[in-house]
Amino acid sequence: MNSKTAATFLAEHLRTKIGNARKLCVAFSGGLDSSVLLAGVARLRDSTQPDIELRALHIHHGLSRFADDWVVHCHTFCQQRNIPFSVVKVQVNAQEGGIEAAARTARYLAFSENLTDGEVLLTAQHLNDQCETFMLALKRGSGPAGLSAMSADSSAHGYRLLRPLLDLNRAQLEAYAAQHQLNWIEDDSNRDDRFDRNFLRLKILPDLYERWPHFAQATARSALLCAEQEALLDELLSESLETLTDRQGSLSVDGLSQVSAVRRPALIRRWLATCGAKMPSREQLQRIWDEVALSREDAQAQLVLGKRVVRRFRQRLYLLPEFQSLRELVLRWDPAEKLVLPDGLGFLAVDPDLTAAGNGCAIRQPRADETITVRFQVQGMIEKVGRDRARQAKKLWSELGIPPWQRDRIPLIYYNEQLMAAPGWFITRQALAENNEAQWQVIWSVAP
Repeated sequence: MNSKTAATFLAEHLRTKIGNARKLCVAFSGGLDSSVLLAGVARLRDSTQPDIELRALHIHHGLSRFADDWVVHCHTFCQQRNIPFSVVKVQVNAQEGGIEAAARTARYLAFSENLTDGEVLLTAQHLNDQCETFMLALKRGSGPAGLSAMSADSSAHGYRLLRPLLDLNRAQLEAYAAQHQLNWIEDDSNRDDRFDRNFLRLKILPDLYERWPHFAQATARSALLCAEQEALLDELLSESLETLTDRQGSLSVDGLSQVSAVRRPALIRRWLATCGAKMPSREQLQRIWDEVALSREDAQAQLVLGKRVVRRFRQRLYLLPEFQSLRELVLRWDPAEKLVLPDGLGFLAVDPDLTAAGNGCAIRQPRADETITVRFQVQGMIEKVGRDRARQAKKLWSELGIPPWQRDRIPLIYYNEQLMAAPGWFITRQALAENNEAQWQVIWSVAP
């Protein structure tokens, strides 16, 4: 491709891929790919589409000794083209799946936190990147979802993400960069073949491209076919999944038991996807069924997926965050002030108006020798008002339909060592007023 063709082709290509999007933020590392993308969109803005609002966002990972120099380069590049430029510094925790995965996670989190309303993120992955992504998914033993590789237009991260260069190979980008005399950064880490992607790029794919020049296009075609199959399965299974899922987002174990062994994991995986969970491996999908769904009702089995947990209660599967343990926590409370509860559980307050609206309970006020504490676990017998006899705490929680993981997250009001109430759930016989004792309503609110 000659230089004139490269420039004309890229302009037309970008115009088509960007479509009607006008608020554009380019993820700008300063490398060849993002430099071509940013320069190409800037030329499109300056030549034929002045209504494009363009800016560049650089993620400073701090992993290279040259990171600060890269910021200076990127800033200069943008100044020369009248492009607003900003930098976001991130912390990369290599223990979270390795440096590559952790850096990628940090980048996309930074994007989500820094994009403005209606702004579309543009990233510069190209055809050879797509081939590498497909090969890495193949190495992991991924199914059609993983082999779909990268989408040219997606909203998986909560914002619209376009990859307008995904159909172009690196040689085409190099031709454009040569015509416009672009300067770019060569990341020193790209030569380190300890990283899987670099190993493929440096050691494996050059031989494949030499033997089969259209290998990258072929893998991209396979990725597209896998994506189409996934979309078809989503469409075919959506009605079943809706039937099996309730308003709280839990999934019916009984319903899953009625479908085939092939259909079941597909439904579970799509359920997890709708909940925003990390996609499980084939083995993990089977364990969700064998170890969680089919466990004894009292086993409290669970499977951890990233920072989420799959649990079962009353023949339904739930996807939950990993909660902070509050079992040993005891909070002293002066009811003259609101008590802010830990771990986002809201606050407690009292109101002398016994008819006040809210998730509360009317109980007697403490006597002179009683102090108030708030705790999050109870054992032994509970004398609940409205029952003719005491019940074990575990059985009472079960009767109230409260899942095990919520039982240690409900604030319990104690006067001295005596349980008085679980606001919104029950009061005990010991909380009843005697001889015209003053009462108040204890209100538990999750509102800020």
